[in-house]
Amino acid sequence: MKQYFPKKAVGVVCILIAAGMILMMLTNRFAGLVVVTLLLFVGYNCLFCD
Repeated sequence: MKQYFPKKAVGVVCILIAAGMILMMLTNRFAGLVVVTLLLFVGYNCLFCD
């Protein structure tokens, strides 16, 4: 029996951080966009890929 909780928790955290950074992107848009894109990619892979 495999445990998926830590991987899914990391995915949720990455997506929530990325969502918060979207709200923060009023100052440095390019750096924020790069970090948000990476976090969304990591979060999606952790949540939905095996």
